[in-house]
Amino acid sequence: MKGLAGTLGIKPLTMQTRNQEESKFIPGGVEAFSKVVDAYQHRVHGFVRRMVPSSEDAEDITQEVFIRAFQNFERFDARASVRTWLFRIAYNLCVDRARKAGRTVQQVSMNMSAEIEEEYEVADVRWQPDTILEDSEMYARVEQAIGRMSEKLRSVLLLHDKEDLSYEEISDSLGIPVGTVKSRLFLARNQLQQAVRDLVEESR
Repeated sequence: MKGLAGTLGIKPLTMQTRNQEESKFIPGGVEAFSKVVDAYQHRVHGFVRRMVPSSEDAEDITQEVFIRAFQNFERFDARASVRTWLFRIAYNLCVDRARKAGRTVQQVSMNMSAEIEEEYEVADVRWQPDTILEDSEMYARVEQAIGRMSEKLRSVLLLHDKEDLSYEEISDSLGIPVGTVKSRLFLARNQLQQAVRDLVEESR
């Protein structure tokens, strides 16, 4: 992926660890925003790429994320989390793109009415893409399952299991209650488990 800092006319800067540097992202300067781009462009692009059907869409949306962030950077509350802010912009743009393309954002394979209000206890068993890569057939099946999920379920799964956001951070990023985050994660993991069970049954 091309460097977004260059696209926006921002000189790339060297980045240290996220926890050390996030507190230094003080709104109001090109230099500060350049650090944001360097730190998060690949993570945002990775999230977006799994939310949209094509790499071209992912490139366009990722660029738009940082353009919008740059336009609003002076108004960003430095006490807030930069990464949840960026993922919120990214998610909203993905949903907008899906709607414009005529894809439904509401459709979920499992019972959506249960997902809306009821809070589930979510077992702390993460989807681990690095481990799954060791089994190419399993990886392909899991990727297919993720691709068939609604944006609502997919976004929560990716933010929690791949981007390591907490329930509270996901709640902030997506603008939904923590209980809804948990129930969507429960449903998303259920769909992955079903895909794995199907593969196991087929291999017997």
